[in-house]
Amino acid sequence: MINTTPHNRKIVVFGATGDVGREVVSEALLRGYQVTAIAREIAKLSALPDIVARQSIDILANPEIVAEVLADHDVAVSALRPATGQETLLPEMTRVLLDAARQCKTPIFVTGGAATLKLADGSGHTVLSAPDFLPGSVRPIAEACQQVDILFDQYDDVRWTCLRPPAMLIPGEKTRNYVRGTDTLVTDHDGVARISFADFGVAMVDLVDAGFEAGISNPQRLTVGYQLQVAAA
Repeated sequence: MINTTPHNRKIVVFGATGDVGREVVSEALLRGYQVTAIAREIAKLSALPDIVARQSIDILANPEIVAEVLADHDVAVSALRPATGQETLLPEMTRVLLDAARQCKTPIFVTGGAATLKLADGSGHTVLSAPDFLPGSVRPIAEACQQVDILFDQYDDVRWTCLRPPAMLIPGEKTRNYVRGTDTLVTDHDGVARISFADFGVAMVDLVDAGFEAGISNPQRLTVGYQLQVAAA
């Protein structure tokens, strides 16, 4: 059962108006967190519930403000995704957040990408390296996510968790049923690796909750996905 009792834990969500960010905000509110939503466009922030504190920040232009924000929160979540054509900005945007987390000693949970996850077929290929696995249109963001993944190794003194989505992150219902993995795609009964934005948000806040319950852990890379069982005929 989810604890929806209000508490004093403060969470800040960067990229709060995107598909993942909105779901993280919604789930964190449901669990009683005090939520601050960060995005560059103030107009998009206005669509969030009134209970959410909102702040418009261009984190590349104002990195010093990021540290100030993190210092006032117990935990941070990054759901950043640059606009199409600006994918190469993602590593530097993530670096700003990790630098701030290091300065403030604030735990940070980052939405990664599937690029570095191994395929479940045992071939040894990753999502990015497998021939013909990715459509050309998504390779730029996949390559940017790979650079972010490499970046984490420079921050072993920061309490970070990178949650990587499966190959398909899609609209859909919130089921709260998913399987957690580490370095390999979690595939469903039909061999497809997928999860809804809503359940990915659930998985992210589950990790935040677990971190508070157990003491925020050492750096870790994880993934999630559906793994439904097919009823016998």
